[in-house]
Amino acid sequence: MTLSFEEMNLLYSLLRSEQRPIDEIVTEFINNINRSRSSTLSASLSLLLQEDKMMFKSTERLTAFAILYLTYSLQQSSAKPFLALFINAACDEGAEKYERAFVLQLLDCGGSGGSKEFLKQSAANYIKVFDPSVHAFPSREHLQHQYGDKVHPEADNSLFKNISLKNIVPDPDVPHGCDANSQEFDLQPGVKPKLGSGDRDEALAGLLANLSPEGIGPQWIRSRPPRLPIQDGELVWLNPDSNHELVWDHCMCADTSRGAAVRGLIAKALKGPLAPSQQEQVLVELTNDPKLVYHCGLAPRKLPELVENNPLIAVEVLTKLINSPEIADYFTVLVNMDMSLHSMEVVNRLTTAVELPKEFIRMYITNCISLCENIKDKYMQNRLVRLVCVFLQSLIRNRIIDGQFAVLPVIELL
Repeated sequence: MTLSFEEMNLLYSLLRSEQRPIDEIVTEFINNINRSRSSTLSASLSLLLQEDKMMFKSTERLTAFAILYLTYSLQQSSAKPFLALFINAACDEGAEKYERAFVLQLLDCGGSGGSKEFLKQSAANYIKVFDPSVHAFPSREHLQHQYGDKVHPEADNSLFKNISLKNIVPDPDVPHGCDANSQEFDLQPGVKPKLGSGDRDEALAGLLANLSPEGIGPQWIRSRPPRLPIQDGELVWLNPDSNHELVWDHCMCADTSRGAAVRGLIAKALKGPLAPSQQEQVLVELTNDPKLVYHCGLAPRKLPELVENNPLIAVEVLTKLINSPEIADYFTVLVNMDMSLHSMEVVNRLTTAVELPKEFIRMYITNCISLCENIKDKYMQNRLVRLVCVFLQSLIRNRIIDGQFAVLPVIELL
């Protein structure tokens, strides 16, 4: 129910914009606040407006009233929330007359013929040019009779909420309706304290960040719940059955030398080509125990090094990993690595060994053609184009792709 740091900063900055037109401030509030959070922000403004009249400056109070009322003015429902607060503010004889007149104009602008021209000026200018002689202040009975049918009843009003302590406690030594921004006031004879701007801003920011509309509820005393009746077999744990059967771990002391040997050879294969005997050893070990591929230490980011140095081993490893949940990561690295004879050889062998995703094949062919188009060296371009043509010819011959998909872009290069 409390405000987040971003919501507090936005609301505080809008309240301090005393030189901006009020309708622009309200529009920015509505556009930047999540609709599901507007009720929490409005409840916080309502508490500050009715419980602590010193915390807001005069201009900030006008802006807060405008945000609070116009946020719900677009609703189709006839019942308006916080309407009782506006009626009380309009009839508060201890408040400034420009504030009461501003609240009355807000109430009037909610009707069909109400004018909103006064919202096009800033709060500071409204106070500056205010003329009390042109405004009438109706009685509370008249306002209640005029707007009584639109007062929004509290849905969660209850005895427990009514006796909760609100988060804001007014200072009993400060006179009611006193505006610390417009005049000095006496707490004791001969002493005239002033509320510093920095202290006020810091206190207001703290209230906005930590204020909760729920208030502080009382601690209710509850009786201890009764015990449930004891069921048969409920106390078996008091006399546990200790007849346990030993289970032997057949993997204990197992020979792990083969896995260590494969890991060591894969580490060498990442740095350079392996000898034919070493390649044969890796292929035989992976064939005899396909699960060794999950413990060989080949992460997806290391795949390009294995492809360039030992493409046959790369094909065998990817073939064994085809059902692994991480195979998509290996394919992503393979399709994004630099095109070379070895990478095309790996992809070509994989297409005949396993069923590759169609999207992967299309993306790899597209990257090969794009590389051929962008290379500047004509000799290297012709060489790469021939390699790509041979690669595509193999894919077409094996019915991996349709010839019309890849041949036309390569013919344009030739």
